[in-house]
Amino acid sequence: MLLFTTSAHHPDPAWRGRVTTTLVALLLLWPMLIASEFKPWTLLDVQSLEATWHFLSGFFPPAHSREFLLLMLDATWQTIAIATAGLTLALLGAVPLTLLATESLSVSLLESGRMRFSSAVIRQVARWLLVLLRSVPELVWALLLVRLVGLGPTAGVLAIALTYSGMLGKVYAEILESSESHTTESLLKNGSGRLAALFYGALPESASELVSYTTFRWECAIRGSVVMGFVGAGGIGQRMDESMKMLSGNEVSTMLIIFVLLVASADLVSTFLRNRLG
Repeated sequence: MLLFTTSAHHPDPAWRGRVTTTLVALLLLWPMLIASEFKPWTLLDVQSLEATWHFLSGFFPPAHSREFLLLMLDATWQTIAIATAGLTLALLGAVPLTLLATESLSVSLLESGRMRFSSAVIRQVARWLLVLLRSVPELVWALLLVRLVGLGPTAGVLAIALTYSGMLGKVYAEILESSESHTTESLLKNGSGRLAALFYGALPESASELVSYTTFRWECAIRGSVVMGFVGAGGIGQRMDESMKMLSGNEVSTMLIIFVLLVASADLVSTFLRNRLG
């Protein structure tokens, strides 16, 4: 009784702010829902329910013939290869761009407290290039590259390399700039080059974060390579697109199971590497 009386006389002092924030969020969200034509109630329509049942009923039992599973093994391996090769190429592009974009690796800034004009221009150009690369989704790059190099995994590898080099370079630069820079500064003051300062100073301080983000991006690259398969970039996604066009629900079901296991395996690898460095 005492608690009830106390809460009645002393209401939550932040309730007005919470109510106001909720109302503002709803006011902002409502026109977005209208613009996106979001109508979830159509799923409960009789026609939609019948179509859903007909579509899902074809998923069981999943396809499990020997020939089909061997085909899926090859497509799965190709998906992993696309993601890994694309990320490797992305690293080759991201590392030099990280060197140029990271302010803490600037020798002129360390020596004089002010970055040289030419260095500032190069750094800004590198940052703009990172913005350009990561602003175009890998699916869009894949659509463009399929027209240039033809159908197949090459388009998927290059698409991942372009987008992910921008993502990796940006985040790498932010991680290095926010980490402890004492060792890096000491190396640069004693005549070390930027590359040596990166490998012997900045990287050991930020290795755990860098590896964690890289493995996360590898996991994303696996998912992305599946999506890019729908535009002809190879891998399990291209096989799934073919099966969906043929209305082979049992084959799609098997591919979805494989895809879930693939992403779960990538997550286990990521967790293992983080724990090793943690």
